[in-house]
Amino acid sequence: MSDKKRVLLGMSGGVDSSVSALLLKQQGYEVVGATLELYAGSSCCNKDTYLDAKNVCNSLDIMHFTYNYKEEFQKYVIDDFICNYANCKTPNPCIECNKFLKFGLMYEKAKELGCDYIATGHYAKIEYSEKYGRHVIRKSNAGNKDQSYVLWSIPKEVVKHIVFPLSDFESKEEIRKIARDNELKVANKPDSEDICFIPDGDYKKFLEEKAKFSPKVGNIVDKAGNILGKHTGLYRYTIGQRKGLGIAHVTPLYVVGFNKKKNELIVGEESELYTKEFMVYDVNFLVFDKLEGELKVNVKTRYSSKEYKAVILPEQNNVKVIFDEPQKAITAGQSAVFYIDDIVIGGGKIM
Repeated sequence: MSDKKRVLLGMSGGVDSSVSALLLKQQGYEVVGATLELYAGSSCCNKDTYLDAKNVCNSLDIMHFTYNYKEEFQKYVIDDFICNYANCKTPNPCIECNKFLKFGLMYEKAKELGCDYIATGHYAKIEYSEKYGRHVIRKSNAGNKDQSYVLWSIPKEVVKHIVFPLSDFESKEEIRKIARDNELKVANKPDSEDICFIPDGDYKKFLEEKAKFSPKVGNIVDKAGNILGKHTGLYRYTIGQRKGLGIAHVTPLYVVGFNKKKNELIVGEESELYTKEFMVYDVNFLVFDKLEGELKVNVKTRYSSKEYKAVILPEQNNVKVIFDEPQKAITAGQSAVFYIDDIVIGGGKIM
């Protein structure tokens, strides 16, 4: 690069962000490493995290800072997570963390430090689009590891200030090889797959111990209101769940809904899990300011699911999604993300 741009890189101590530091430096950026303290004892926020990040920065001769955002993480991510489960929704905490912490507070910190850009080890692309007249988020080349789904909530004005160094890589093994070839000590460090603040994956125990949820037994009913059994607390179930219902029935039954007021878990046959239309709230569009009319898009409703053809249209402050064909297990609290080709148009939370 002819003029050396300064970039603040979020570093978790893992191989993705460590290789990102290396690549950015090779590309001529002046790199500043930043590790966010978010939650004591989490998989991405512990003594090893800070040491690994700092050691990588030392080995690459770049500055490294640690910032304490535990209070903000509690407010924006954990409290939201707890509130969702208290209201029979199934949240994706990465969405809030990206919006408020990784691309919110970190962008403010970047400006304080005189950085032109912020960067992370996400698998996604930022490119200028002639069609939309602005920088857009696109899918990476990483196939199943593409992370564009969790980036829809980023403030649109920040997008042009983001760099994703891993956008063109197709596999994690390529990243690990770069780390090994450059003698980065985190080359073989395992990935963190679970919710970072629930490293053992037991969200029910987390809600009971940290948020003082107490199991409140209630009826399991079908849509007609017939009592079929007992549940052990609504927060312990999610839409589409089949196992653990404790009901003997002639056909398999699945969780299809909740009645919080009556403390009832509603079950039904697999056919009752399919939905053709639903509402989305807390909407953020990245390529325009407002949805003016009907728009054909592809919609993804879970990180691990496929995209399906749909039409979206404005309805007051929300968006209505109408699939071409009914889709299974649309779950309140999860994100619906809208794509045209490989560009993230925007997204919102399922009502």
